[in-house]
Amino acid sequence: MTMVNSIQINQQQIRLDDEGYLRNLQDWNEAVAIELAKLDNIMLSPAHWEVLLLLRNFYQRHEMSPATRAMVNLVRRDLGPEKGRSAYLMHLFHGSPAKTASKIAGLPKPDNCL
Repeated sequence: MTMVNSIQINQQQIRLDDEGYLRNLQDWNEAVAIELAKLDNIMLSPAHWEVLLLLRNFYQRHEMSPATRAMVNLVRRDLGPEKGRSAYLMHLFHGSPAKTASKIAGLPKPDNCL
């Protein structure tokens, strides 16, 4: 993954922190998500979007990004047991799915993820 301090969307500069998360959560939209995913070499599919939108809804309700275990449980509860597995989420989001998915969803880094 390449570290950048900003991405450009429709001639607007979107600032990122040192780990690639949005500095301003209100900057997020689908075009931003697509560019953030590209930085992690991820091409977003409908399977990615359903998880990203689920995370955004979770954040709106709880004002926090779920860590990996909570994310797995959330996906299992809302999208079914075949998708609510660490292996499935790691396939979609590589490495630490909670960190990567939260970043692409325009959310803060989960508190207990290194």
